[in-house]
Amino acid sequence: MRILIATDAWKPQVNGVVRTYENLKRELEAAGHFVTILSPLDFATLPCPGYREIRLALARRSQVAALLKRGAYDHVHIATEGPIGWATRGVCLRQRIRFTTSFHTRFPEYIEAYTGLPAWISYAFQRWFHRPGIGMFVATRSLKAELSERGFRRLMLWSRGVDTVQFKPRPRSSEERVEEKGEPTFLYVGRVSREKNVEAFLNLDLPGRKVVVGDGPILGLLRRQYPNVIFTGAKTGEDLAQEYSNADVFVFPSRTDTFGLVLLEAMASGLGVAAYPVTGPIDVVTPGVTGCLDEDLRAAALAALKLDRDQVRVQAMRHDWSRVADLFLANITQARRAAGLGKRLIKARVAKSLQIKPRATVRPVS
Repeated sequence: MRILIATDAWKPQVNGVVRTYENLKRELEAAGHFVTILSPLDFATLPCPGYREIRLALARRSQVAALLKRGAYDHVHIATEGPIGWATRGVCLRQRIRFTTSFHTRFPEYIEAYTGLPAWISYAFQRWFHRPGIGMFVATRSLKAELSERGFRRLMLWSRGVDTVQFKPRPRSSEERVEEKGEPTFLYVGRVSREKNVEAFLNLDLPGRKVVVGDGPILGLLRRQYPNVIFTGAKTGEDLAQEYSNADVFVFPSRTDTFGLVLLEAMASGLGVAAYPVTGPIDVVTPGVTGCLDEDLRAAALAALKLDRDQVRVQAMRHDWSRVADLFLANITQARRAAGLGKRLIKARVAKSLQIKPRATVRPVS
């Protein structure tokens, strides 16, 4: 199957959306499918106001149409509601190409926090964006229920996975940052930004030390405000995996994430989770086994110190990226069937809309 995935979040960004589609692409291609990622790397870009680490693509519909013409894709999936998502949506609607979408980020809450614009207005725009799609993928059951109440339709569950080979229990690093033997280490991994509620973690009265792994627009500010906290900056791969193994508890202070891939990475490393009982953690964490959920985040963090790291790891092993890829394909198939579409129909529609003559069928001479 030939699949085009349009996403405004891609390398060199480091976040859950990027990691999701990196792993999805790898698994789909390993299974013999052809995947093209349409990303900001394909366009001229500008820095996002107030968040210069993110580049906004100057996406042109003509470029997207040309890519569809060359690729003759079986299916188009729009991952984000940014400029690339909008451009791809516009081309698909004009060319009568049916597509699926994903809901990854609570932009309405973020926009309200930064600008004061009521979230319900942004949700109205998001409903309008997703409405023409034949399926809208969401990561958890609680998010599906919430979005259904907000008027979103054709919702389909699509969970997340973790690389249990890379993220696994390891010996602690021989390089001790702080010579405090026996003191616990509480870890946060993710963007260092307002919407992640990192300060809720930094303000906790906890024994031992706190480590923050990640980059973001308020990293410099927090470094100045919390000189006793260890800020490592962004880390990936083996370096990131080692950070999980060096810690005793993973603290997840966000109230707005739709899933939280870092939860699975921590659990696969044998690290118990402390989080609020909100969407994401309530769907991923098994209370008392893989983590502790409490509106008192300090109490949750201290309770997580007592969890069995081996049992935490066992639970995480259930989340495999190959299963995530299989579910992605199953959702596409189900959505297309519900819309009355065949697997190969999109090629004929692209060819017709772009005035391309389909390749003639050569019949054998009898």
